[in-house]
Amino acid sequence: MRWSLKFAAIAGATLAALSATSMLAARGGAQKVGIEAPAVIAIRPKPYQYQLPGEFTRDGEPVDVPVRTIRLHRAVVIMVHQVTAADYQRCVRDQACPLAPEVGDSSDRPAVKVSWHDAVAFAAWLSHKSDARYRLPTDEEWAFAAGRRFRGDPSPARGGLGPAQRWLVRYELEAGSNVAVDSEPQRIGAFGTNENGVVDLAGNVWEWTSTCFTHHILDRTGADAPIVNCGVRVAEGRHRAYLPDFIRDPRGGGCSTGVPPTNLGFRLVRESNPPVDWD
Repeated sequence: MRWSLKFAAIAGATLAALSATSMLAARGGAQKVGIEAPAVIAIRPKPYQYQLPGEFTRDGEPVDVPVRTIRLHRAVVIMVHQVTAADYQRCVRDQACPLAPEVGDSSDRPAVKVSWHDAVAFAAWLSHKSDARYRLPTDEEWAFAAGRRFRGDPSPARGGLGPAQRWLVRYELEAGSNVAVDSEPQRIGAFGTNENGVVDLAGNVWEWTSTCFTHHILDRTGADAPIVNCGVRVAEGRHRAYLPDFIRDPRGGGCSTGVPPTNLGFRLVRESNPPVDWD
């Protein structure tokens, strides 16, 4: 089965985004076993507004989460669409990925109900099969690729709400909207293409990142004493979520309140050698 899908329906939107991005060849160099590499897109680095992930408190009370203007040093070379169910099952058949009976075997649906560890195993397998290194994106990279579709966290200090209440407010708003939250994953391309040429961001699939959850304890001067918990990772989608790394389906546990992100999947970034950069 071929790796890359035909994107006739989204080709126009992707081409419109090429002023800020560069489509890379489907084959990332000579492939070790002759497989076709995933379609990726390189996004030109530029400054962007980024709401830091994690929890920020002072004297035990939540405070506003900092929003900073940051700029990545190199282009983000990211998969155009999420890893498909068929892609993941190839890794399972090679005995390199954990068995995930509910993933399915469709080439036009994203792989969901996979844990952070499953995603890391797939990245290692794909890197071994090719001449490129693939990995999960950091939260900063994911937010940059998402562009205007990046949502971040709800306003943190409003009304003295704690993290659980803030997530509940966001979930309740979405549960009452016209957008289905608890639904089966849709076909690749169902949620459109963003301004960077990346498909299905902020749709019905939440995507694992490599970023650990951090509790930032601020003193009166603003100095930060962070407590990092890498057993919990940041997942991005219609909103930001913090989930234990072993969770495959939050409906079965792992989300403390509200309507949980239901479909956990992932896409990868490719590290280029030499790196793609416009500086």
